[in-house]
Amino acid sequence: MDDWLQDSAEVEASWVTVDLAIFTLRGDQLMVLLIERGVEPFLGRPALPGGYVQKDETLREGALRELREEAGIDGSRLHLEQLGAYGDPRRDPRGRVVTIAYLALGPDLPVPVGGTDARRAYWASVSELADCAEGLAFDHSNILADALEEIRRKLEYTAVATVFCGESFTLSELRTVYEVVWGQYLDPSNFRRKVLNTAGFVQSTGEQRLPPTGRPAALYRRGGAWLLTPPLLRGNGQTA
Repeated sequence: MDDWLQDSAEVEASWVTVDLAIFTLRGDQLMVLLIERGVEPFLGRPALPGGYVQKDETLREGALRELREEAGIDGSRLHLEQLGAYGDPRRDPRGRVVTIAYLALGPDLPVPVGGTDARRAYWASVSELADCAEGLAFDHSNILADALEEIRRKLEYTAVATVFCGESFTLSELRTVYEVVWGQYLDPSNFRRKVLNTAGFVQSTGEQRLPPTGRPAALYRRGGAWLLTPPLLRGNGQTA
């Protein structure tokens, strides 16, 4: 038998899943949505929400369904995009499972409610997960690390930081997103100058927010540009 025919005969069936790395800011901390697995494998271990894609749905539809079933969150209102594919043959002890990872972002998302094969769903601090010796189930620690770096990179070149802020926000609130995600202190005056000098990044609403103390702060909304020119590069602040 030709080598290519022999290789073809050894192909086994694979399953397709979706996993979601969902981030929000709560109390000036970057949080990721986790579930506690209620079934084997990895019973009781923390994991990203996700599951098998059904035969009659697209990958995106599967991601939205799993988010709704496992955490009770409406993903259609989030910024949702594909992060990448993960297909190590040993990533799932049940067999060959290829997963498509999604990155999702939203402002101050609600407390999740676990369902289906998740015992519970909860927000976990990204900074505290680094101290978790056991790590996440499957290869979800790798997916989480990739997702975090993707967010940090996108903050440099796109207006994705505004996704964490809601409809209107102050420049101080926008700066907090950068500081929390990058882990850097950013000089307020320099940050304000760079944001306002980046065409289409933000636009004024003409309104102000009155804080408990101090002067009223101008409110902004996301502008018409998604790609930032010039970009806001990391490394210009001080490590927090």
